[in-house]
Amino acid sequence: MNKKDYYEVLGVSKDASQDEIKSAFRKLAKKYHPDVNKEPGAEEKFKEIGEAYAVLSDENKRRQYDQFGHAAFEQGSGSYGGFNPGDIDLNDILRSVFGGGFDFGGGFGGFSDFFSGGSDRGTRPRKGRDTLVRLDLTFEEAAFGIEKDIELSLNDTCKECHGKGGFGEKTCDYCHGTGYVITEQNSLFGRIQSRSTCPRCEGTGHSFEKICSTCKGTGECKAKKTISIHIPEGVDTGHQLRISGKGEAGTNGGPNGDIYFEIHVEDSPFYQRDGEDLTVEVPITFTEAVFGCKKEVPTIYGNVMMEIKAGCQSGSKFKLKGKGLKVPNSLRKGDEYVIVNVITPTKLTRDQKKLFESLDETDLATGSEFKNYQKYL
Repeated sequence: MNKKDYYEVLGVSKDASQDEIKSAFRKLAKKYHPDVNKEPGAEEKFKEIGEAYAVLSDENKRRQYDQFGHAAFEQGSGSYGGFNPGDIDLNDILRSVFGGGFDFGGGFGGFSDFFSGGSDRGTRPRKGRDTLVRLDLTFEEAAFGIEKDIELSLNDTCKECHGKGGFGEKTCDYCHGTGYVITEQNSLFGRIQSRSTCPRCEGTGHSFEKICSTCKGTGECKAKKTISIHIPEGVDTGHQLRISGKGEAGTNGGPNGDIYFEIHVEDSPFYQRDGEDLTVEVPITFTEAVFGCKKEVPTIYGNVMMEIKAGCQSGSKFKLKGKGLKVPNSLRKGDEYVIVNVITPTKLTRDQKKLFESLDETDLATGSEFKNYQKYL
């Protein structure tokens, strides 16, 4: 089944600001929450707007979606994948948007139970954060591909406490192991139950006799990691590569996040690039243009001999098929375009001047361009 456009789901334009996206989500979340809206389909609509917000509120995911649509997050989508709507923690999204636990009350059980089946965020396995890294490449590295070892500083599981955050685990005596506390208040919607994370155990449902001094109770420590990455031939600025499972550590046994490398390619001082095609300007002398010649032309794969026919005009364009850049992860190559630039001499000897004067007397200006021009004189 085709998914709806995320911008249409939230009712915002494609150039909407983050504040506009957040405001639209707030209104729709209140409207379609199943404890308030009992109409058929409200529950699915509620999930749909949550998925749309999860993508559009994240600049990295939004950029991928704008470029590739829903295909950016499908299985097998290559280096642009890594997002699964089933992994969305809408409980976290609602906390970030509404602040704290938010519950309209009623028999449905509230946001937390609806999205997590009653399990608490403090004990549920959660995937680690994804990391976006800018990777600068020279023109040659991008053209021919390269293997690189990149050193990054990432949050990793604490080796001392194995990610638990402390020693001597025991049930939290404040929330009695549930990981949350419930309060009630009156509102325009009636009496609202608000379920928030336990302030003592921070949602884990347990505490420790001794906090780990290495990670200060967080279960994570900064660690340097060396990530080996293969850059395919022909990448360009804006290309992204995903290294799955090498990002920051997950919590409660959850998987590591992913690392996204965003490519930035340095301009070539010699070639102009247009996708996989290259353009180079080759100077020739006036004599070579008149009589024609065989000219040695540079390509990224080595020099080749190219025939220039007699009477070649400045600005003439020739194509060297298959001498451009390789399309990433493909066997296809672009072309190289050679633009001929006839160099007019600026310093002539006396004998050379006489030679050109004598040539001018033979009325060389007999081409159709000159004849058409002379009609208007």
